[in-house]
Amino acid sequence: MDLSPLKRHARLGDMAYEAMKERLVHGVFEPGRKLTVRAVAHALGVSSTPARDALNRLAAEGAVTYSGPKTVIVPYLTMEALQEITAMRLALEGLAAERGAARAPAELGDLLEEMQVKINDALDERRYTDVLWTNKEFHFAVYGCCGMPYLLSTIETLWLRIGPSFHDLYPEFAIQKYGVHNHEVVIESLREGDCETVRAAFINDIRDGYRRLKQAIQAREGQLSR
Repeated sequence: MDLSPLKRHARLGDMAYEAMKERLVHGVFEPGRKLTVRAVAHALGVSSTPARDALNRLAAEGAVTYSGPKTVIVPYLTMEALQEITAMRLALEGLAAERGAARAPAELGDLLEEMQVKINDALDERRYTDVLWTNKEFHFAVYGCCGMPYLLSTIETLWLRIGPSFHDLYPEFAIQKYGVHNHEVVIESLREGDCETVRAAFINDIRDGYRRLKQAIQAREGQLSR
């Protein structure tokens, strides 16, 4: 057969990529964070080859950018990127939310409520990285019920690009409780079988986030122009 032998590190490279991707999607790394091949390899317990492979794949997807031969940076969002990603999120996550709500099991409301308790506790204690991690799980617990794997894959790609920038939501989101209210509406509407309102609540969540992220980008660009 016209196939080449698999390299032993290939699987490790995939695993390293998935681990780094998961952390970026969940907002573990904030924009501007520098990551070296050596540091990633040490953190994941692998050699430099799979760590480099993972960073190369992420760089090709625009999730990180190289600042040197062995160092990448988690990029800041531009206004153009934020607007494009948000437009796609509104359409795709709205669809996933409504379809997911229609197919969700009865116990999903209780699961979401448990997640929201974790989010609220983390907000009160200013553990914003924990907030972001559970927030992603909250959204995808609903989206994941939609039965549309290609849609979910596309949404996750958008989160890979925007996830780190969610750090800019805080502390304002913790003070104003925008996300808390939207999530409470999701839980209540899901239990009532109101799929359209579930969709509307997620859309409001995205729009609230957009406004805050837009302000953060404008403030950053203003500082750079001085």
